[in-house]
Amino acid sequence: MADGGSKTSVAIATKVLETLGITHEIPHVGQTAGARLEEAVEKHLADVLPRTIGGAPLTVSRRAPIIEFSQYEHLAQLERLIKADKSMTLRASIGTDYVIKPDVTVGLELGWDESLYLHAAIPCKWTLRSDRAQNVRHEAVILIRHRRGRLPHIATVTAEPLPTRLASLARGTAEVDAVYHVALDELRAACTAVGSSEQIEVLDELTTHDRLRDLSMLGATLSI
Repeated sequence: MADGGSKTSVAIATKVLETLGITHEIPHVGQTAGARLEEAVEKHLADVLPRTIGGAPLTVSRRAPIIEFSQYEHLAQLERLIKADKSMTLRASIGTDYVIKPDVTVGLELGWDESLYLHAAIPCKWTLRSDRAQNVRHEAVILIRHRRGRLPHIATVTAEPLPTRLASLARGTAEVDAVYHVALDELRAACTAVGSSEQIEVLDELTTHDRLRDLSMLGATLSI
């Protein structure tokens, strides 16, 4: 999970893994690691969330298109109109990047129609390079701007070891509710042991202002 080009990233990541007792290499790297994180988050939420929220049964799934949820069903009609426009004027003017598939979703069966209500969208990023942070922001803006109804929870889960890179998403105008780290206590200990003063300061800022939380808090947050 470290950036091999950053000595600080490697040092902090190594210390996190040592603290967790992970001292051997595993073959799961790159995109495979990201997919495994999505699977783990899906399973974690299915295990810790209550069977219902406010009396509504819930469903946890992966990569469900937002047009399958009631707040965003109108986007399916828009997509049909764009595809039917032979001049491609609508495609050029509106685009098609609004039909996103969040990594993990929590849907509620509210009962007034057959569609699920999007309760939470959880982007999962094994690491947070600048492009991945921007992708999360982009998806969040789409969820915010195109909804018809209450805004769903939008929270990111990551294993990124560098606090300054965590800050690239956690700081700002809060497109996401918060960033959830898979091993926050271990990250804090690693930064204290081998991190620079900048990394320690940024991590303290993010946790003090509740922009960075441990993954164990996510279930309780989504249960509200």
